[in-house]
Amino acid sequence: MLSQCYLLLLLSMVSLTPCSLALPFEQRGFWDFGFDGEAGGLMMTMMRDEEGSGSGEEMLPEIFPLCPFGCHCQLKVVQCSDLGLIEVPKNIPPDTKLLDLQNNHITELKEDAFKGLSNLYALSLVNNKIWKVHPRAFSPLRHLQKLYFSKNLLTAIPRNLPPSLVELRIHDNHIKKVAEGTFSGLGNMNCIEMGGNPIRNSGFEPGAFKGLKLNYLRISEAKLTGVPKDFPESLSELHLDQNQIQAVELEDLSRYKNLFRLGLGYNRIRMVENGSLSYLPNLRELHLENNQLTRVPSGLPDLKYLQVVYLHSNNISQVGMDDFCPRGYGMKRTFYQGISLYGNPVPYWEVQPSTFRCVYDRLAIHFGNYKK
Repeated sequence: MLSQCYLLLLLSMVSLTPCSLALPFEQRGFWDFGFDGEAGGLMMTMMRDEEGSGSGEEMLPEIFPLCPFGCHCQLKVVQCSDLGLIEVPKNIPPDTKLLDLQNNHITELKEDAFKGLSNLYALSLVNNKIWKVHPRAFSPLRHLQKLYFSKNLLTAIPRNLPPSLVELRIHDNHIKKVAEGTFSGLGNMNCIEMGGNPIRNSGFEPGAFKGLKLNYLRISEAKLTGVPKDFPESLSELHLDQNQIQAVELEDLSRYKNLFRLGLGYNRIRMVENGSLSYLPNLRELHLENNQLTRVPSGLPDLKYLQVVYLHSNNISQVGMDDFCPRGYGMKRTFYQGISLYGNPVPYWEVQPSTFRCVYDRLAIHFGNYKK
């Protein structure tokens, strides 16, 4: 009964964190891991007895359980954060599913760092000092799906990542280049967050993302000056906020026909070329806030599924009657749920009411608050 109560308490602490976030991923605590399925479903799966799937290593009796010194081990979760560790500890239980090593002083992942941890599902190495990874360091991790590698000293994405990997967070390192074949063999990869690295457009070699079928990609806080044209065409979310992009040219988005969310906020965009948005027929959400636009981008009325448009904090001084809504009735299948235009020099009292005739709720229109 006591163990059941503990389990219920543990599950109540777990918060589901989807891959799609409004801000770059930031690991604040161990339970920030993104769990799959319904609430607690993963934890229940992790705690099932895996009879007949032994690792081949002799297990100590339960009265003397394995657990690295200073760590906390419970229910296949090993928490070793904030211990001042300089290397991956030994004696990690071979049935461990989640391993937390964040906020330590680890500098290197050696060949045998994760030996015997074939059952590991999620690994957090956030906020260490890792600069070197042995080519075979991840070889034992045959079932690893989530790898959190942010806030380290990596200059390149490690090679030979586990083929089972689904999610990679490698934000805030020193990566300047993504070489061809970096993600070779990672056909299960669904989500990559690699912002906060000093990477330029020239840093992506042709074929760098070959073979990937990503849904989510975020490269924010980097040094991009244009929209890269060689990302996976499977993307449904692309976030390039806080870069140095100056324009969206006609063919920039032609590859990304499956996008339903595009983030280009906090750049230096002065112009979205006519026809650029026509390549995004499924777009639901468009972020262009905090740029240098002087007018509403053309083509918005033709995006029949578009619901949210962020245009605040630009230099837009005029809004036309057909900038957002198509002419006539029944042309747009869904209605806007939000349009932000505040922080622009728009005399909102001069905007015709019919300009927002296809807005779902008038309260969703945000004007005003402009200061020179």
